[in-house]
Amino acid sequence: MKIGIDIRVIGKNRTGDEVYFFNLVKNLAVADRENEYFLFADRDPEKDPDLRREIKKLELGSNFKIIFLNSLNRFWWNLWALPNYLKKNPLDLFHTQYIAPFWMPKNIKLVLTIHDISFNFFPEYIKKTDLLFLKTLIPRSLRRADKIITVSANEQKKIVDFYKIAPEKVDFTYNGVDFARFSHEYSAEEKENVRKKYSLPEKFLLYIGTLQPRKNILIVIRSMESLDIKFVIAGKRDAHNFDQKINEAIEKNGLQDKIIFPGWIDEEDKPALLQMADCFVFPSLYEGFGIPVIEAMAAGTPIVCSDIPVLREIGDDAALFCDPKNSQQFAENILKIMNDENLRRDLTEKGKGISQKFTWQKTAEKTLEIYKSLA
Repeated sequence: MKIGIDIRVIGKNRTGDEVYFFNLVKNLAVADRENEYFLFADRDPEKDPDLRREIKKLELGSNFKIIFLNSLNRFWWNLWALPNYLKKNPLDLFHTQYIAPFWMPKNIKLVLTIHDISFNFFPEYIKKTDLLFLKTLIPRSLRRADKIITVSANEQKKIVDFYKIAPEKVDFTYNGVDFARFSHEYSAEEKENVRKKYSLPEKFLLYIGTLQPRKNILIVIRSMESLDIKFVIAGKRDAHNFDQKINEAIEKNGLQDKIIFPGWIDEEDKPALLQMADCFVFPSLYEGFGIPVIEAMAAGTPIVCSDIPVLREIGDDAALFCDPKNSQQFAENILKIMNDENLRRDLTEKGKGISQKFTWQKTAEKTLEIYKSLA
């Protein structure tokens, strides 16, 4: 087969969806030496050092080729650049996320990854222009798709129920974690280098991810008044949909000295950073999967997270769960972890065991099965 994959998110510091496509392609390069792969980018690797660096990490075989399609913006890329290329250079299958290309030839099978449909349940947290875009184009894309992939059983059910789609059209492949890398025991010197790089305190709570309103970071900030520890919030404050109420809450409650924003964390520094944290917090209101939770488990960091179905699905009994609207419950569970060494040890052991079940190799192998089923 000739298989096309949209890799525009790679090298853009986009957290979850970038991690997904990077590791999917990297593991397909190991699992499949027979089919031809065409990786579509909207930047020229020869001129974009970030993309060139990430492509090198993929360790691609000779059956993989990078296709750079120039365009004014992402809309025109989908509307003209990509469809025009596919018309002249037909493939058997094309894999992208969320929005299907316009006017894609009908004989090309479309695989569509939908990480989550949170915008349908928390529309108040999405800009009106973005919401209109999603509400208009995603139903059309789902109709065009030959197969829809999501990232958990919980999200699979939500997509089927919300969009009234035939269940057999939607499948899921769990996200994974590089267990060897995240569980590797970093030396005191390596950790100290990371501490200095991001100006981190000796003891701290940690959150890693986007800083959107649905991530519910405010609930942990409110719990900080009763906790004698710093809170490190790792993510881009200048990113799209940043929750402005975070700054307001810090200012209002005088927590400037207790909250630390190190900014974007380089991927190679994440394992050591997680291992340094006393507790990882993940208070999200809605997730399709929750990659940072599995990464924290692999790193051996105890977790306090929201009691939502998907985190129960992947976290099982290896975390302490809280009502996502109850700041006091977050404070109490964080204190339990800080004060009870036996509890910490129990959560760490369970977390490491659970995280080993989620591998990017499995993600790639199941995705390849889906590709072959459409041949």
